[in-house]
Amino acid sequence: MNEQYKSGFAALIGRPNVGKSTLMNHLIGQKIAITSKKPQTTRNRIQTVYTCEEGQIVFLDTPGIHKAKNKLGEYMVNVAERTLKEVDVILWLVEPTTFIGAGERHIAEQLEKISTPVILIINKVDTVKKEEILEFIDTYRKLYDFDEIIPCSALRGINTEDIISCIFRYLPYGPQFYDEDTITDQPMRQIVAEIIREKSLHALSEEIPHGIAVVIDSMKERSGGRITDIDATIICERDSHKGIIIGKQGAMLKKIGTNARYEIEQLLEQKVNLKLWVKVKKDWRDSDFLIKNFGYDPKKLDE
Repeated sequence: MNEQYKSGFAALIGRPNVGKSTLMNHLIGQKIAITSKKPQTTRNRIQTVYTCEEGQIVFLDTPGIHKAKNKLGEYMVNVAERTLKEVDVILWLVEPTTFIGAGERHIAEQLEKISTPVILIINKVDTVKKEEILEFIDTYRKLYDFDEIIPCSALRGINTEDIISCIFRYLPYGPQFYDEDTITDQPMRQIVAEIIREKSLHALSEEIPHGIAVVIDSMKERSGGRITDIDATIICERDSHKGIIIGKQGAMLKKIGTNARYEIEQLLEQKVNLKLWVKVKKDWRDSDFLIKNFGYDPKKLDE
């Protein structure tokens, strides 16, 4: 084993919609986590892997830490808070602001309970004046005793290379966990389901996306290996939502399907025949059974 090789786990935390998934996709160089302007995009911990000569970083992209409103929310918060205790370093992503809201204070309270090193990443600095950045750093410094503070823009790739070298400072020496070519431990079906959900989030209006889940009913490669057939169901909470997701003469569902198929084809590097269905399951986000059914299994927290 290389004595100088470092390896460890880094958790990405932050309120919903601060750019966690965008940052992870940028650091890894491939699109794994889905991104959207709507909150609650990431529902499970997503493991992505960054490997270089210096070592290997396994990123856990946690759901946003927030005050839960329903059972799905509770599950997401539990996943996030448990992750904090299991990792070598925490990256806390925030927006550039001098106003610290209740959401940020709630996260700071959670961090006070643990001893893991915390790197503050002030994202989206491309949207503010350079001279204001020092004020933002000062504001956050008063909130919590951070080990490091890095201003960056995940979208524009500003200062992101500093983040990797900074993480390595806090990782222990150790073996490689994954092969060099591994970039995620997510099963392919789950990534495909997330892509379909992302395309739905982009296409639909504000009030629906929270209440949708995507289930892959079947995913089979045809003999000859040039085409994969995928049947997937979009689950929503109300009949009125179903109508909106399908759209006039099926136009909305077709749009979601076309956008998702394009990206899945890039991922699988082959043609995809995608069929989408829409089903209503009332209040699924408050049903333990249905939450588990759609792939959010509370038992997985203990793994």
